Amino acid sequence: MMRAALAAAVMSGCAQAADPWLTFAGGKGPGKGKHIVLISGDEEYRSEEALPQLGRILAERHGFKTTVLFAIDPDGTVNPENRKNIPGLAALRTADLIIVATRYRQLPDDQMKLWDEYVHSGKPVIGLRTATHAFAFDKDVPTSYRHWDNRDKGEWPGGFGKQVLGETWISHHGKHKVQSTRGVIAPGAEKHPVLRGVKDVWGPTDVYTVRMPLPDGTTTLLLGQVLTGMNPTDGPADGPTEKKLNDPMMPLAWVRTFTTRTGRQARVFTTTMGASVDFECEDLRRLVVNAAYWAVGLEKKIPQRADVRIVGRYEPTFYGFGKHRRGLRPEDYAK
Repeated sequence: MMRAALAAAVMSGCAQAADPWLTFAGGKGPGKGKHIVLISGDEEYRSEEALPQLGRILAERHGFKTTVLFAIDPDGTVNPENRKNIPGLAALRTADLIIVATRYRQLPDDQMKLWDEYVHSGKPVIGLRTATHAFAFDKDVPTSYRHWDNRDKGEWPGGFGKQVLGETWISHHGKHKVQSTRGVIAPGAEKHPVLRGVKDVWGPTDVYTVRMPLPDGTTTLLLGQVLTGMNPTDGPADGPTEKKLNDPMMPLAWVRTFTTRTGRQARVFTTTMGASVDFECEDLRRLVVNAAYWAVGLEKKIPQRADVRIVGRYEPTFYGFGKHRRGLRPEDYAK
């Protein structure tokens, strides 16, 4: 009865249908009083499905207030193929943490200004999968934020991904849609608070290529072991033509500090996993929830085994271009 009442209280904080975003008020928990903004908007990995579920877990299970933003068409429906509009970014002004899962966004300057103000405020950032290449501006598009583009070679080489998260898009390391990923705890990282209770990370996305070494001050938490197939029971790819895939293994999750233009220090967590189907893995959900605690300075309150049970219904779509569910509005992702 008490659990049902808590769920109802959390859902009662969900924004009204008129808003092109979702807000979950949060219940009791260590995160009470902290606001996390989760920003979706990628064409391939179904962040519009994954982030509402993460937002609900963080709110109902851990007490954080969460706001989930989407790429929105003029008719109010969610369309991750619309690269030019993510309404609700004013929420960044009250955010204590942002979780980013965008890909090649080309946002107008009024929206980019809100990103820029947040990132240089010294507040923390979590980047998932395609956040390494979160922005890309066509050459003929006027913008004051071209340096955020992952292809930038001038003011901010590698853009937001490289400068803030620690890496930009390079390539697929494992074979896309053929070789899945096992997360292996990096030597020496076993006692890091973000890994508390994290034992078994697997996902059907492939490992991304990462240039090594990562920037100074970066601590690798997980390494990405390329598997032979798309099942968690598959072994590591170690055939005669595959040995270099796991020797060495690519960093899969890491933490670092980003120095803002004002000299402030921001905590950053990045993982190159993050498709909606990846988050069917309990320990990947636990990894990101732990990272949220760590990012906002609550690492001493990370549970020994954080509660990351699915809230409501979660039936993620397998990743791929053009596969998003059409005609849905933000409130449809709160069911």
